[in-house]
Amino acid sequence: MTAALRQLLWYLIAGTRGGMNRARILEALHERPYNANQLSETLGLDHRTIRHYLELLQKNGLVSRPSGEAYASPYFVSPYLEGNYAVFEEIRKKLLSSGR
Repeated sequence: MTAALRQLLWYLIAGTRGGMNRARILEALHERPYNANQLSETLGLDHRTIRHYLELLQKNGLVSRPSGEAYASPYFVSPYLEGNYAVFEEIRKKLLSSGR
């Protein structure tokens, strides 16, 4: 399963536009849960952009929202990513060292 996660993260973080902002979202959510508005303020990104990235990350199983779709409910790093967070960190470090 780690190989599939590695490929997914390379695609979502390194292979597409907006990848570094998605990485910033995952890092923030790894520290603590945030709702979309809180992430927007914390990361200095447009609320619609944050919502779009969160939907993409949720669709790919990297973030979860246990409280459902209630307005302002928080997002969390999914148990799947949490259990394999070292893979994300490894990819993030490689990108930073390559100057991306």
